[in-house]
Amino acid sequence: MKKVFLFAISGIIHSFRSELNFRIQVVATLIAATLGFIFNISKTEWLVIILCCMIVLALELLNTAVEKLCDMISLEYHPVIKIVKDTAAGAVLVSAIGSAVAGAVIFLPLIIHQIKILL
Repeated sequence: MKKVFLFAISGIIHSFRSELNFRIQVVATLIAATLGFIFNISKTEWLVIILCCMIVLALELLNTAVEKLCDMISLEYHPVIKIVKDTAAGAVLVSAIGSAVAGAVIFLPLIIHQIKILL
């Protein structure tokens, strides 16, 4: 069981080191968490933020795995491999857009309220 956990951590570390998009998603997660602490969001809002962030990160990891597998099969252009890669990337995009909307619904009113207080 310990080896399985270490293999999983190794995959996450590899993606963090080699995939710019994964690093960007991690930074977005840290920003969302920081805003959550700053604005003292509710437990329900925390659950939404955590779930959204983890879905995006998990799909980004799966996208990386799909891309690596496709590249192992063939580095030459193939229309089916293009569809596979594009579809995996599309899953990440859909989750990222949904997460951004959820974050906006939670944080924008709080940010606007804070700006009004400062003015």
